Amino acid sequence: MSDKNALARRHLGLVHACCKRFSGKGIEYEELYAAGCLGLTKAINNFDGSRGLQFSTYAFPVIMGEIKRLFRDGGAVRVSRSLRELSLKISRLNNENELKNGEELTVFQLSKALNVSPEEIAEAINSTRPALSLTADCDEEGNPQTDVPTPDIQDEISERLSLEAAIDALPQSDREIIRLRYYGCKTQVQTARILNMTQVQVSRREKKILSFIREKMVI
Repeated sequence: MSDKNALARRHLGLVHACCKRFSGKGIEYEELYAAGCLGLTKAINNFDGSRGLQFSTYAFPVIMGEIKRLFRDGGAVRVSRSLRELSLKISRLNNENELKNGEELTVFQLSKALNVSPEEIAEAINSTRPALSLTADCDEEGNPQTDVPTPDIQDEISERLSLEAAIDALPQSDREIIRLRYYGCKTQVQTARILNMTQVQVSRREKKILSFIREKMVI
């Protein structure tokens, strides 16, 4: 039990990092943090170190999933059962892809994977977002206001700086792979040809690099 408590304490920063992504989106930070801690607890209880994953890599999507569940379950607007089930499938696929590739799937990728229209995907995604209040407070002149959530540019800048720092920490050869693949938009085959490697070597190395970058960014 003491080992689990120590693991939890070491990763409370990860919970805060996940919560900040949803700050100002309609739910109090304390509630976000409580959901994140629940996700962390689930991750600790279900983590299997023999699978070769870093704990933070495994815990990140679990924590994010619990926070997103808070928005789904706490929404003021009732959502149909089929739409809720679709949103859960989308969340599961996005969590898996984020764990594997470091990003969520696009609407069209989700549409193809789940064999439903892009419009249905968009509707399911929107159904998980907090509703806007139409009875918001008025401004000083008596005009009604609607509190529309806006992206937190500070978080975006922080994440970009963290990404750049993680890339800078890579060896030159690994930075070149990232530059060609993600800044030069080269395929793995093209990258392998330029670097005198095989496509398999590039693929394996790229997975290790992305895992390193994700760990650096969330810890």
